[in-house]
Amino acid sequence: MPSRAAAKLETTEQAVSEANRRFYQAFAALSLEQMDEVWAHEDWVECVHPGWDLLLGWDEVRESWARIFTSTQRMKIEITSVWVRVEGTVAWVACTEQVTSSFERGFDQALVQATNIFVLRDSAADVSSGHVRPIWRMVAHHASPLPVGQPPTLQ
Repeated sequence: MPSRAAAKLETTEQAVSEANRRFYQAFAALSLEQMDEVWAHEDWVECVHPGWDLLLGWDEVRESWARIFTSTQRMKIEITSVWVRVEGTVAWVACTEQVTSSFERGFDQALVQATNIFVLRDSAADVSSGHVRPIWRMVAHHASPLPVGQPPTLQ
């Protein structure tokens, strides 16, 4: 039978995995509103999209998602090779994204290695119970293209 500490770690990792899932759900839905709910709105959050310079601060990061979503008609993202690590109130997820984007003039496919970093924050109070529920918020997304034909491996 697992110890309470092991059960808590599993629950924490599941919560981080759920936060990561919400991020990719927002990404695939091309939803800026959902991205607003996933990210911490801080001047120190950061994002690197494949081929882009480092974006610093929520305003720049949000604007980048708005630009991507405006120029994309549909997005399909499959996530593989997921690895989750939690250390206190900070967690990170390494994964591979297989991204298919459709645009007005065609489509694009990319294989991308991503690292997503989350911090545990208090969310808005639950109106029904009056309790504040902690939630994992994204503070960094770094995505780098992988060479085609080179599937990633966890080591």
